[in-house]
Amino acid sequence: MSNERSSFAAGWGMLAFSVSVLAFSPAQAAEELNALVWCDNTDPALIEPFEKANDAKVNLKVYEGTGAGLSILDQSQPGDWDVMVIDSIDVQRIAQERFLPLADDSLPLADQFAEVRMDDILVLDGKRYAVTEKWGFNAISYNSKAFSAEDVSTLEKLTDPKFKGRIAIYDYYLPVLGMASVATGTPTKDLSEATLAPVKDLMLKLKANSKLVGEVSASQTALATGEVDVVVGAGEWVTAGLHAENPDLDFVIPEEGGILWTQSLAILKDSKKADLALKFVQHVLSPEGQAALATSSCYWGMPAQKNAALNDEQKATLKFSSEQQAKDLAASNRYPAPDADLDKKMQDLWNDVLQAN
Repeated sequence: MSNERSSFAAGWGMLAFSVSVLAFSPAQAAEELNALVWCDNTDPALIEPFEKANDAKVNLKVYEGTGAGLSILDQSQPGDWDVMVIDSIDVQRIAQERFLPLADDSLPLADQFAEVRMDDILVLDGKRYAVTEKWGFNAISYNSKAFSAEDVSTLEKLTDPKFKGRIAIYDYYLPVLGMASVATGTPTKDLSEATLAPVKDLMLKLKANSKLVGEVSASQTALATGEVDVVVGAGEWVTAGLHAENPDLDFVIPEEGGILWTQSLAILKDSKKADLALKFVQHVLSPEGQAALATSSCYWGMPAQKNAALNDEQKATLKFSSEQQAKDLAASNRYPAPDADLDKKMQDLWNDVLQAN
């Protein structure tokens, strides 16, 4: 895993959230829980029911990037923090040092989609160190008033001259190059230096049609204002929250498959409130907790639990159904996880694309 891939939170820019402390709490709560989280976990609709049910105050600190989160832990006293949201891909490298094992029978794992349980990276030596709480795809967001889902259903189609000046590209090389790799016939797990040439060719064609290459807020704003009609590398997390205001904004998983992202929840090893922390994890994974997290005011995403208490309108906006998720997950690829040498070559490729006319 490259340093640049330290967290989806960092990759997304967390919709312009900076490191901050937020607390939604009842007066004179009996207990306190300290949590390092991403911005979607701060929504009052998620936090307040837990506080009321447990007579507890949840102190929330938003951080961006796994490196920043670890720095906060290193600068704190053992036991200062109880719960941490983390990019699933980062769990294994820090699990045994940082996290408390979770008993599978204390979690509703049977209600999770198998592909997002991520047992191969969340379980180490037979012990589960984190549990998936939310997921989604890097895919294609678009304005359905300008183009149909069929029009934007593959990256190759977006190289058509009719898209000239109507495309934004999400400025994060790993998922976008991952999409291009899959589109040119190489699954992300097989991406290598030898397979980069067709990836670069496709990316240069997309860049030639693009109006801008930008981070989340710039790309989202461009789509919302009509400056562009398509965002490559976006997905439900860009358009779902805007759907009520502009129902023409939608997303599609490319025919070749999307790039799967997941975020997980873990209990810190030195927590002095492990029982309360487990209750918090269980609350987040409850049907009501999952619905609140999936539709957070910061960004929407797919709930990890099949039984999330989403209403029909929310399900439609997220395109959330067991059948649809099973189809999309079966065709998905995980984020590329290049070694240092391949990562540098991918960054060099990305820089070449950015500098191309």
